[in-house]
Amino acid sequence: MAARFDDGSQDRRVRVQGVPVESFPRFAPEADRGAVRRITVVGEEILRRPCREVTEFGTPQLSRLVDDMFATNQAAEGAGLAANQVDVDLRLFMWDITDDWGVRHVGHIANPVLDEVAPEQRRLVEESEGCLSVPGPYRVVPRPDRAVVRGRDKDGSPLVIEGRGYFARCLQHETDHLRGHLYLDRLGRRERKTALREMAASKDEVFARRAASAAKLGK
Repeated sequence: MAARFDDGSQDRRVRVQGVPVESFPRFAPEADRGAVRRITVVGEEILRRPCREVTEFGTPQLSRLVDDMFATNQAAEGAGLAANQVDVDLRLFMWDITDDWGVRHVGHIANPVLDEVAPEQRRLVEESEGCLSVPGPYRVVPRPDRAVVRGRDKDGSPLVIEGRGYFARCLQHETDHLRGHLYLDRLGRRERKTALREMAASKDEVFARRAASAAKLGK
C-alpha cells in the first residue's frame, strides 16, 4: 500500500506487532537487515491468484523474506507490502504506517484472516488509496474504518491485530492482495481505465524515485 504524506516527526507512540513499545528507531531493524526486491506491477499473473498458506515457520528463509519486504517497502516509501508484491506466492504481509492519531504501527502477519466487524462498531469511510503495484495513481475507495486481522508471526506465534482509520484500510488492502485482488477492482470500469493510463504515464518516474531511495539507503 502506498503511504500518505507524513510530516516525518519521530515523536510519536509506536506499536510493534500490536504491542506498545517505549522507543523505536526511524527505520525498522528488518529494513536495515533486508535487501530491496523488485515490486510486481499490475498485469503480472502472481498478483491475480490467491496466495498459498505459510506452513513452515521459524525458518531463515521466512525471516529473510520478512526483512526484504520491510527493506523494499522502505525504499518505495510505502505503508505496507504483501509477499506477492515481491513475487513470492505466500500469505504474508508487513506494515509500517502511522495512523490518523499519530501512532506508528510496525509488524508482519502470516495467513491473515479478517474478522467480521459488526456494523454498529464501524463506519464506511471514503478515502484516497494507492498501491505500490499500481505506481502513481491514487483513488477514493470506500472501506470500513475498523479492521481486526488474525494470523501468526514468522515464528508461528498467534497474532491479533486491530486497526482503525488508515491503519484499518492498510490491513484490508494487504489482505486483499493475498486473495489476488487490487484496489483497482473496487473502482468502476471508466475510473479503473483512467487510473491505468495515469500509471502508464507516471511509472517510469516512480521507478526512478524508488531506485534513488534504495541507493540512498545503501540497498
